[in-house]
Amino acid sequence: MKEIIAVVRMNKVSDTKRALVESGVAGFTATKVMGRGRLVQDLSLIAERRKTLLAMTNENDAKTEKLVTQFLDGTRFFPRRMFNILAHDDEVPKIIESIINANRTDNHVGDGKIFVLPVSDAIRVRTGETGDAAI
Repeated sequence: MKEIIAVVRMNKVSDTKRALVESGVAGFTATKVMGRGRLVQDLSLIAERRKTLLAMTNENDAKTEKLVTQFLDGTRFFPRRMFNILAHDDEVPKIIESIINANRTDNHVGDGKIFVLPVSDAIRVRTGETGDAAI
């Protein structure tokens, strides 16, 4: 039995939910979180995204520019969604593949992370079932 933790972009929440349901996941929990990943080393990626984000706003003031810059250089947290999924060991590769397919973008940064952890036990509160039967 494993726990899969997937941290994804907010605009990919619906795609991720759909992918999990289509891959046969029995249930999952989603939580709004804030965080940031590794800082981008290729400054040209940030420069291009900065230009795109500033072009999307109607304002070109110093406050907006500061927010966009902080968002891209890692000094601000990013809003994300964290999915927690319990799965049987043999289902894990299929679930991971579906999460990756739903979340991979052409942005080359910030597509999320997936962590797989062992779970020693699970208990279904309603019935008292334990272990794999509780999933």
